[in-house]
Amino acid sequence: MKKGIHPDSYRFVVFKDVSNDYAFLTRSTAETKDTIKWEDGNEYPLVKLEISSTSHPYFTGKMKLIDTAGRVDKFRTRYEKAKAKK
Repeated sequence: MKKGIHPDSYRFVVFKDVSNDYAFLTRSTAETKDTIKWEDGNEYPLVKLEISSTSHPYFTGKMKLIDTAGRVDKFRTRYEKAKAKK
């Protein structure tokens, strides 16, 4: 392994899936300004995730639509406009 190419600033960070409130603690170099109080009473940096293995359809086996930015509505609006032009 090459020396000097990997970061040395690993620390404990909490990753939280905002779609189902699942959170886990791991070591990471991810930068964030948010913090959260963890189960052990300590405060750790918080990285918010839109999707994780607990909410992704591949891992859950369920088809679940997660529309955080209104993408489906935007598509339907564009589709209706195109349909009206015909």
